[in-house]
Amino acid sequence: MAKLRITWIKSGIGYKENQKRTLTALGFHRLHQNVIQNDSLAIRGMINKVRHLVKVEEASS
Repeated sequence: MAKLRITWIKSGIGYKENQKRTLTALGFHRLHQNVIQNDSLAIRGMINKVRHLVKVEEASS
């Protein structure tokens, strides 16, 4: 299964609470943190919700 490297690049301050909860659900704790997630429709939907706050790359296996 493909992996995605997601980097939190912009603060969630000033955005809706559900977007902040989405960042937490993706596994983020602090700004500029990287997380590796499996590429799935659920993860893609979460990324789409906060696409203005994160950067997505394909993780090398």
